[in-house]
Amino acid sequence: MLYAILFVDDPAKRSVREAQMKSHLEFLARHNDVILAAGSLREDASGNPTGGLWIVDVPDRAVAEALYLADPFRTEGLRSSVEIRH
Repeated sequence: MLYAILFVDDPAKRSVREAQMKSHLEFLARHNDVILAAGSLREDASGNPTGGLWIVDVPDRAVAEALYLADPFRTEGLRSSVEIRH
């Protein structure tokens, strides 16, 4: 099943994005069989990232949740909120 996972970053934790970018990208690469698309979101093209969006193909919502919970951006505190939509 396809799910969209929308992330909003904690503005007070912007340094986490830079510090964890390599680990985050490695995480995405390890899961490229189920994370079909991923990218940062910005208020405008030249702005700083304020969140992110993944499109995932997983069996159910529980797998989608487990996936994002393991992401270094989340484990290191960058994400302030997450929404999963089917």
